[in-house]
Amino acid sequence: MSATTSAAIVLAVMVAAFVVAKLFKISTELSLFAAALAGALAAGDGLPARALVEGAFTYFDIVLIFVTATLFMNLLKESGAAAFVVRAILRRFHRHKAPLFILLALLLLVPGALTGAGSVTVLIMGGMAATVLATMDIPGPKIAAIIFVIAGLSAAAPPVNLWAMLTAAGVNMPYVGFFLPLLVPCVVLALLTIFILGAKAKPVDLAKALAELPEAPARMNWFRVATPFVVFFLLVVAGRVFPFDVPVLGLPLMFAAAGAAALLLSPVKIAFFRTSADTVHQLLPLIGTLTCAGILVEIMALTGVRGLIAITAVTLPVTVVFLTLAVTLPVSEAVLMWGAAPVLGVPLVLLFNTIGLNPVVALAGMSVIWPLGDALPPTAIIGRLTTSTVGMKGSYGKFLKYCLVPGILIAIVGTLMVVFSKKLAFLTVF
Repeated sequence: MSATTSAAIVLAVMVAAFVVAKLFKISTELSLFAAALAGALAAGDGLPARALVEGAFTYFDIVLIFVTATLFMNLLKESGAAAFVVRAILRRFHRHKAPLFILLALLLLVPGALTGAGSVTVLIMGGMAATVLATMDIPGPKIAAIIFVIAGLSAAAPPVNLWAMLTAAGVNMPYVGFFLPLLVPCVVLALLTIFILGAKAKPVDLAKALAELPEAPARMNWFRVATPFVVFFLLVVAGRVFPFDVPVLGLPLMFAAAGAAALLLSPVKIAFFRTSADTVHQLLPLIGTLTCAGILVEIMALTGVRGLIAITAVTLPVTVVFLTLAVTLPVSEAVLMWGAAPVLGVPLVLLFNTIGLNPVVALAGMSVIWPLGDALPPTAIIGRLTTSTVGMKGSYGKFLKYCLVPGILIAIVGTLMVVFSKKLAFLTVF
């Protein structure tokens, strides 16, 4: 039996194991783990303890970023900073729809951009944004679509983009130069989304909105809100401006420092240990997905399946690859979540680099498309979380219908970024 045939059989066993596990309503994390174990057994490797352990720790650094960044955002929420900002924006711009939409979109981008998880955007800002949009007479499914799409874009926005990080790690490419290639499309597409879906919105009912929003502490002010972010960005900039004088701190320590600033400046007493425990509990599904995705990728490499997928991807006609990105990337995300990045992203980036495209811009374009899969079954974790958080009434299909137009725009922009990545290489200078 040839190596290609053997790898194809192992891949088929993995897919079958994953499907069977999902049919028994087993979680995505355990389904990925079951697929990895089935693949190892089918390849005759038994239970390779070393591969399992190494795979489990593949994305340990990203898990640390996840935990510290989300803890930072949760500390800001507990301090009342998020409620303070939303209420201040409402009081100032409730009569002006355009600036209100712009500021709401930017606020929704921040939590996911700092943590790499759209779920954090939904949990921290989703409810308050939904309250404001509901007073503008926007239907529930449309509100859910606005928050979901922008939450997905927030996960793709810099500085933390897990799809780009995981893929870059797989091809030994430094996570450098992604800031503008990710920032520009995410901001533009977020603004287009809220303006398209909120086109028929009425002026805000200020009294109703303020009554339904959480109260902000009396001593909260802009200094207390801004200082933790200033601490974080100063640490980031210091490492870039003075690379030989400032030690390498890493994003987890930077987020921890920003969280400490938020904790110290909070006008109310925060139950730090309870908030920390809630953060870990909130992130357990995501951490489990990353851990099991790492194990799956490691087993794929051990059994030759990863090589088979890579060879298949790089031997397809380039035009076919371009035309199918809008389908293959969201579908892979819907099945594997972040595991889609190392499994599918790595061979695609190698292909694009081989044919002379800019790998950074091309990967940024793919990373903009990937989050669309978070609304699709079988996982649909962020989609279901969004509809639940905003209290949407109506069918899930109606929510998906409103996601369609912004989703098509995102797919087109992401694909064009890949195709014209060489001409957009000037964005990688920062």
